[in-house]
Amino acid sequence: MTPPHIQKRRVRLAMATAAQVVATSGRPSDRSDLEIRGAAAYPVREPASGRAYTILRLETKSGLVGYGECTSISLRELEQVRQAVVGKSATAFEVLRRQLGRRVGAAVNVASLDLIGKFSNAPVYQVLGGPTRYKARALAPLNGTSDASLLVSMKRAQAAGFRAVSVPLPPSVASNQGRGFVLAARKRLEALREAGGGMIELVLDAAGVLSPGDAANLASEFETFHLLWLDEPCGAVQMGTLRRLAEEKVTPIGFGRRIDEGGPFQDLLSEDAIDVLRPDVGLNGVTQIRRMAAIAETYYVAVAPFHDGGPVSTAAALHLAAAIPNFYIQQIPLPEAEEDRRMRAECTDGSVEVVTDGFAALPTGPGLGITVNERVLEKYVEHA
Repeated sequence: MTPPHIQKRRVRLAMATAAQVVATSGRPSDRSDLEIRGAAAYPVREPASGRAYTILRLETKSGLVGYGECTSISLRELEQVRQAVVGKSATAFEVLRRQLGRRVGAAVNVASLDLIGKFSNAPVYQVLGGPTRYKARALAPLNGTSDASLLVSMKRAQAAGFRAVSVPLPPSVASNQGRGFVLAARKRLEALREAGGGMIELVLDAAGVLSPGDAANLASEFETFHLLWLDEPCGAVQMGTLRRLAEEKVTPIGFGRRIDEGGPFQDLLSEDAIDVLRPDVGLNGVTQIRRMAAIAETYYVAVAPFHDGGPVSTAAALHLAAAIPNFYIQQIPLPEAEEDRRMRAECTDGSVEVVTDGFAALPTGPGLGITVNERVLEKYVEHA
């Protein structure tokens, strides 16, 4: 845990920095083809799963259109976006991200990069100095609560081209559940690995619900199982628990899907408390995670961004994968229902979420490299 006096220093510095950003963002932008003239939002919901996300649309005076995505944007937030971006150049993507904050700022960040890529006639990863690779390893989160439903989900993921999956824990009824809970988790993973014929790699997703004792027991149990990592073993940043797991166990630890600021993130790294950093694409945007990855690289920590949104965020995540050298694997949603998969494909050109032999190909077109079909988006818009 960071000492209180250090937390106070960080808060003061953050306030001073924020004041400078606001002052800078108030300056008029140069008149260019990248000057933003409008913003719109499409809040959509998948018909079967109910997964909801919002596609943000930015348009420049020259007619270029860029897209970003986040979980939701209220009418009030959309008006704040318009006030912040209209008259600014898309090249101010970092200033705008900081001004608008988490989530909404992340969507503006991605949409601005999409505009810059289209203006430059280059993929976003080339704008960011890549590519560091030409395909991205892909991870599918399994859906289901019973062992039988997870087996069906894994078979579907394998048929879709995935060779790595994230497996939820068995249902927990209390903290410190003991040996029976650990054995149930091991039985679940052993059954999935056997059904996968040795061609599947596994992440155990604890979803932040474990007590320190249960986390330690699970990490011990799977030391010889060779998990890719144990994901989110505890809730908030419980530094003591994470540090003990990292010091005493061989099982790699993944953490960070709820982190959107530098303090907790740097504490995790300086304490050697994690092996895999998992920042949320929809919460942080591309450039924020890229900075996180640069710091993580100095600690030999890999980056496996978390993503549970729509296909626009998938495209952004793949460009991010190609722009950082310590990328590990990218989580890509795999809806169970055919109507949800069809919706995601119709909203874009359908190719961005295609996985072949465990890897997703990088988009190669300008910007995000996808074609967003706004007529389809309007079909699925969730009206207030």
